[in-house]
Amino acid sequence: MKKRDYYEVLGVSRNADAESIKKSYRKLALQYHPDRNPGDKASEEKFKEAAEAYAILSDPDKRTRYDQFGHSMGGAGFSGFEGFQDAFGGFSDIFGDLFEDFFGGGSGRRRGRGQRGSDLEYSVEMTLAEVLTGKTFNLEIPRKETCGECQGTGAEKGTKKKICPDCGGRGEVRVSQGFFTLRRTCPRCRGEGESIEKPCQACRGEGRVKKTRKLEVKIPAGIEHGSRLRVTGEGEAGQGGASRGDLYIHVLVKKHKTFERRGQDVYCEVLIPYTVAVLGGEVEVPTITGTARLEIPAGTPAGKVVKIKGEGVAVFGMPERRGDEYVKVDIEIPAKLSKIERELLEKLAAERKEKIHAKKGFFQ
Repeated sequence: MKKRDYYEVLGVSRNADAESIKKSYRKLALQYHPDRNPGDKASEEKFKEAAEAYAILSDPDKRTRYDQFGHSMGGAGFSGFEGFQDAFGGFSDIFGDLFEDFFGGGSGRRRGRGQRGSDLEYSVEMTLAEVLTGKTFNLEIPRKETCGECQGTGAEKGTKKKICPDCGGRGEVRVSQGFFTLRRTCPRCRGEGESIEKPCQACRGEGRVKKTRKLEVKIPAGIEHGSRLRVTGEGEAGQGGASRGDLYIHVLVKKHKTFERRGQDVYCEVLIPYTVAVLGGEVEVPTITGTARLEIPAGTPAGKVVKIKGEGVAVFGMPERRGDEYVKVDIEIPAKLSKIERELLEKLAAERKEKIHAKKGFFQ
């Protein structure tokens, strides 16, 4: 098969600079890498093609010869990817720096041994009334702490860690996969670069032990249901001297049997006597903290919404500022009437010339 032009393979112009060539190759290598396309022969060929093109165009001398002579390179041509490997000392040596970036490999130095502690999450539950002022919780959180016996080293007292014999202290080993080589975390020392011959009995070599942390956490007023608050540095202890994780408090607000919350405002429904709705008056309505007197104007229809200012939920972090309460009025229709109530209503209906079902006596 006729080889494609190297510039066409990488998708760059013939006057592209070294950085543009490298950037284009990285993109193609990630796209067609065999690890990302297992069993895909077409992707593997494109990966090889891009690697070969980059090997030539990234080298100033080889690029000059290629520009002059094309694939023949003035008599120094290639016969497939195997020839490419032989001519340039192997795929992994030429592209080592790129694959370290792609797959997390190091540069031959020992990897950082510290590992940040895990984040923790804890749930607390509050009532709507508690949201008004905020609430302080006394929590008991199980977490991993630095071992006091070995001070986090994982080694028994009086002993020391030794350089890992498998990786030579680098924290990684080379693994050959077909035509290329990758660097992987050393399975023996788990990337630490050091191994423990005699583990600490208290922590079994981990450097951390489980303990319960007592912590006081203040939840601000006005918190929303489902909010997450971060308490920095209150997660699990790190390993090898690394920093602690964080603690996330997941806040759940209980549903209220009367009120529906919408932001800082609350909504409810109340039944009022039909006489108050017609003539006007004052009724007692519920609030988050108790009750309040609400003035009902004469002729208030069913479904009318009346606002009570300042009886809502506090604004987040500012308990002195509150939203409002909105009361939807429904008219209470009595199922049974006394004799006097019925007579009065029948007179009212007659006065208004309204047709009603008048109550009849037994003989009628």
